[in-house]
Amino acid sequence: MSGTPLSAAELRERLWQAVIEGGEYEAVDTVRAGLDAGWEEEALLLDVVAAVQERIGAEWAADRITVAQEHAATAINERVITALVHRRPADRPAGSYRGRVTVSCVDGEWHAFPARLVAEVLRLRGWRVDYLGAQTPTPHLVAHQHRTNSDAVLLSGSISTHLPAAHAAITACQAVGVPVVAGGRAFGADGRYARALGADAWAPDARGAAAALEAGLARPAAVRNTVDDLPHLADQEYTMVVRSRSRLVKQVLVDLESRFPAVRAYSDAQRERTAEDLVHIMDFLATALYLDDAEVFTGFLRWTAEVLTARGVPVHSLVAGLDIIGEQLHDFPRGLRLVREGAAALSDGAAAGAAGTAV
Repeated sequence: MSGTPLSAAELRERLWQAVIEGGEYEAVDTVRAGLDAGWEEEALLLDVVAAVQERIGAEWAADRITVAQEHAATAINERVITALVHRRPADRPAGSYRGRVTVSCVDGEWHAFPARLVAEVLRLRGWRVDYLGAQTPTPHLVAHQHRTNSDAVLLSGSISTHLPAAHAAITACQAVGVPVVAGGRAFGADGRYARALGADAWAPDARGAAAALEAGLARPAAVRNTVDDLPHLADQEYTMVVRSRSRLVKQVLVDLESRFPAVRAYSDAQRERTAEDLVHIMDFLATALYLDDAEVFTGFLRWTAEVLTARGVPVHSLVAGLDIIGEQLHDFPRGLRLVREGAAALSDGAAAGAAGTAV
C-alpha cells in the first residue's frame, strides 16, 4: 500500500477524465491506484465507479456528451469493473458461500450496469451469484430458478415502461417459491412501485440489496394474480391502450401534420424521430395506467422536456401531441385524466422556467 491518501472526489475526477477521453488503461490504473491507497473493492465500485456512471448519464441528458461518448464511456467503466473484481485466485474472497442468488434485469431492460454492480458487491460479500445480465425473458428466469432454487432473485429495472414485465417476473418467481428483491430507478426513488407490484423487498442500491439478503427473506407461500395487486386493471384501459398503440401513434402523426404546417415539412428522419417520441409517450402512458399512478407519466414528460430544451426543441410541440392524444382517448377516463395531468405538468414547468428566466 502506497500510503498516499486519495479521496473519493479525486478518484472520481480521474476516472471521469479517463472514460470521457477513451482512456481504458488510464481508467483501470485509476482504480488500481485506489486499491494501492487502501480503498476496498466495494467502496471503489459504489463510491467511485457508480458515481462516474451517474455523471455519464447526466452529461448525456444535458447534451454535453454524445450518444457515442456515452456508450464508449460506459463500455470502459464495464471493463474497469472486470479489472477490479476479477483478480488472481489467491486474492478472491475465501470461505463458504452465504447462499446462492440470481441477479437479473427485467425483460426488455438493456441497462445492465446497475445489476452488474449489485452482482459484484454480493460476490465480494460472499454470495454465489448467477448474473444473467440484460433483458432476461421471464420464462428463462423462472426456468433458472427451477434448476438452482436460488435463495432470492434480485431484479433490476431502470426504465418505468418495463414495470409490467417486472410484475410478471416477480409473481412468476414467487409462484415457484423464490423471493424477489427489486431495485433500480424504475421502481421509484422510495420503492413505491416495488411494493405496488408485490416484491418481497426493495433496495435503493447495492448495499441495500446486500442488507436485504443479510436480514433474511421468507420463501413465498401464496400464489397471486395480477389483479390481486392492481385491481384497477379490471377496467381494461391498460390492455386497450397497449393494443391500440400503433393506431394511436399513426393518428396523432396525421393530426399533427394537418394542424401544424411545420410538421408537414419534416424530413424523413424528423418524422421517424417524432414517431419514436410518440411511441415513448404512449408506453409511459400505458405504464401509468398499469400502476394507476400519474407520476410515472408526468415524471417522464418533465424529463423529456428537459432533454428537448437542452437540444433546442420547443416544449410546446410536446404539449400539442398530448392534446391530440387526449382527443383519441375520450372513451378512457383514467387515460384522459393522465394525459391532462401530463399537459398541466408541462405547462407548469414551462411557466416556472419562464419566471426563472425573467428573474
